[in-house]
Amino acid sequence: MASVRYIVADVNEAVAFYRDNLDFKIDKHSPGKFAALQRDDLTLYLSAPGAGSGGQAGGDPKPGGWNRFMIVTNEIDVLIERLRRADARFRGKISDGGAGRAILLEDPSGNVIELFEFKKDGA
Repeated sequence: MASVRYIVADVNEAVAFYRDNLDFKIDKHSPGKFAALQRDDLTLYLSAPGAGSGGQAGGDPKPGGWNRFMIVTNEIDVLIERLRRADARFRGKISDGGAGRAILLEDPSGNVIELFEFKKDGA
């Protein structure tokens, strides 16, 4: 199992985003401060800036950046359309090269999630 921590501007907004749009399940939630969400073998820890040890580690953590985790899907176009209907933000357009197709999605704090679909057999 892998774990990722994101610093987010609004924990409650981020929980709703990941739960409602990307099928994460809530494991722990301290409103406004911290949440632990799960999806398959990934635990995503969400921390408010300055909240607890994770929100203070390394000085003055802030949301955003280019580090990301990847969600692999078999229907990237369907997922993108669902996210666009939910007013999600993307960085750039879908890329189509190499092993598959990808697009970068931003959570409400600007943290990045890569949505990826491997090439179909014969493509």
